[in-house]
Amino acid sequence: MSADFDLYQISEEHQMLRETVRSLAEAKIAPFAADVDEHARFPQEALDALTAAELHAVHVPEEFGGVGADALATVLVIEEVARVCVSSSLIPAVNKLGSLPVVLSGSEELKRKYLSPLAAGEGMFSYCLSEPDAGSDAAGMKTRAVRDGDFWVLNGVKRWITNAGVSEYYTVMAVTDPEKRSKGISAFVVEKGDEGVSFGAPEKKLGIKGSPTREVYFDNVRIPADRMIGAEGTGFATAMKTLDHTRITIAAQALGVAQGALDYAKGYVQERKQFGKAIAEFQGIQFMLADMAMKLEAARQLTYAAAAKSQRVDSDLTFFGAAAKCFASDVAMEITTDAVQLLGGYGYTRDYPLERMMRDAKITQIYEGTNQVQRIVMARNLP
Repeated sequence: MSADFDLYQISEEHQMLRETVRSLAEAKIAPFAADVDEHARFPQEALDALTAAELHAVHVPEEFGGVGADALATVLVIEEVARVCVSSSLIPAVNKLGSLPVVLSGSEELKRKYLSPLAAGEGMFSYCLSEPDAGSDAAGMKTRAVRDGDFWVLNGVKRWITNAGVSEYYTVMAVTDPEKRSKGISAFVVEKGDEGVSFGAPEKKLGIKGSPTREVYFDNVRIPADRMIGAEGTGFATAMKTLDHTRITIAAQALGVAQGALDYAKGYVQERKQFGKAIAEFQGIQFMLADMAMKLEAARQLTYAAAAKSQRVDSDLTFFGAAAKCFASDVAMEITTDAVQLLGGYGYTRDYPLERMMRDAKITQIYEGTNQVQRIVMARNLP
């Protein structure tokens, strides 16, 4: 798909993609969203449906068997899935997050070895950066990789790893030279089946309960040297470059859940009657809906503009990626909270989807860098 599009009107091709994904999401993902949340189970139905439609990893280039979709197309897929189930939207989002270091910095052999099975739906990709004592300060990580002939031996723990245990492949950041801090960190591809890889119990979370979040343990994991992504010592730079692009996918999740909440609340207030008329006719309700729609559209335009910059790799991408993620997630939290309010007591119950949407929205303000960190990033990269 072409990346040339008007910021204020997406192309006909992109619009067709949106309609396709929305139809699929409503038919094959939405019916399971409440059950996925209630039982904190992986949304296998969503993975099957997305894989069958080649929407599980649309960013993979065509030369490796992928669809070769641009950054905006990836945003649209994630946005439309998140509109009905945020947990399920983490399938295409984290497949991009986990594999983008390979796309950006991997050798041709590494790309062919791992992007091809990802595109074919033979295994998902996860991203291992955070640790128990290294969250926002990712450069303070302690996971070590030591050279041993033609191999590297990894030891350490990664925390908050999305889709851990389900994914087959893991991009892992590890310290190869402790004296150099961030310039002593390298990136590797580790496979689920590598000896010494194991997983902690799933975290019990506020939201996105259908997407497993677990610790990943590396106990003398011995991997071939050609599994290093890029040159030794470039892992941290690759990790940060990756986040410049993938923070926009978090903004897309935020857009989706906010749109889903607004759509549901709008329908409800048109049906709900009090004092002899639909509550949508009351000015107080109208003002709430207007503010919700206005802020959502502002977030959408910022996110789509950031997607265009991601595709072109513009010099101000770091600012726009952080801005889109920060603004859209703050807006999503506000909109989902207001949507619960519009339903009153019903909004607070699990009989309606809005309390789930509100819980799911919260994570978008936290992962891939908290919104406080995003503001630091923006301040350091003012255009």
